[in-house]
Amino acid sequence: MFEDMSKKPAGWLTGDGEEATVVLSSRIRLARNIHDIRFPTSADKETREKVIEYFNSAVSKSEFLQRGSFHNTENIEKIDSNFLVERHLISPTMLDRLEGAGVYIGPNEQVSIMINEEDHLRIQSLTAGLEMDRTMELAAQYDNEIGRLLEYDYDSDFGFLTACPTNVGTGLRASVLIHLPGLVLTRDIDKVIQKITKMGLAVRGFYGEGTDVLGNLFQISNQSTLGKSEADILEDIERVTRVIINDEATARIRLREEAFDQICDKIWRAYGILKYARVLSSEEVMNLLSAVRLGVAIDIIEDLDLAMINEILLLSQPAHLIKYCDRDMDSEERDIARANMVRERLK
Repeated sequence: MFEDMSKKPAGWLTGDGEEATVVLSSRIRLARNIHDIRFPTSADKETREKVIEYFNSAVSKSEFLQRGSFHNTENIEKIDSNFLVERHLISPTMLDRLEGAGVYIGPNEQVSIMINEEDHLRIQSLTAGLEMDRTMELAAQYDNEIGRLLEYDYDSDFGFLTACPTNVGTGLRASVLIHLPGLVLTRDIDKVIQKITKMGLAVRGFYGEGTDVLGNLFQISNQSTLGKSEADILEDIERVTRVIINDEATARIRLREEAFDQICDKIWRAYGILKYARVLSSEEVMNLLSAVRLGVAIDIIEDLDLAMINEILLLSQPAHLIKYCDRDMDSEERDIARANMVRERLK
């Protein structure tokens, strides 16, 4: 399953979009629940399957929704579930809730909908670069169409009702995946994270809440969904993101001015290891690609583009690598296959 998807890069990693040298992607997630049905976390399997029936009924009545495809997660093999997590189409949390759940994937993977994750529906849109308004428009199209066909759980005082109190209100979580090697190398990243937190936003790892920071990639998102309009939340995220982009640009200028030879050495060493290594772990590739990505962004490396780096980043993940090689592998075999794939891409 998903072999066609594995042969092309994810739409949100094309390396284009505004501020693409720093911001990899923009993401919108809308938490929605169907009226008068228990939340998935407290519902039995029969109730969860009823939610899937309601959703598929809505899809069957909508020409717009029929452009995408629904997959019952109980029928998805483990390798494919991990593949979807790596492509950010489902959350790591959903791997623990595959029974009585499903995922809808829209055209070009720009929109996905998790059914029976923490909420009945989690509508997610992903685009490359800093494109908050366009990403919101995409999510809103699906939200409006589903809301036309299914009655959402909505309170006139509190807004959309959700399984977790932190999502009540708009149910909107907006985030950016941002690359901050300059701030890490100048050791200013802790101060910036403190500043972001004081502004009421959260900083998370590569795959979201509860995951590690890899390759100097950080996810920044709103924490509160109650008491603010959707427009206010988007404006907050974009405003803070532009402040961080400016901080990262200042750090990169400082590195060029104060430690140019050392930075060049770090970048070219990383590039050299990627081109010639015979064994590469997933974490090592992420860190080496971070240095090379910085080299491309500040014009030290000129014969690579961001799309290629992003493609290698995704293909280096375990499930993608297994699909790329079309065979199952243990960890040691993957490290060898990963090095082979990277050398092929960087010829």
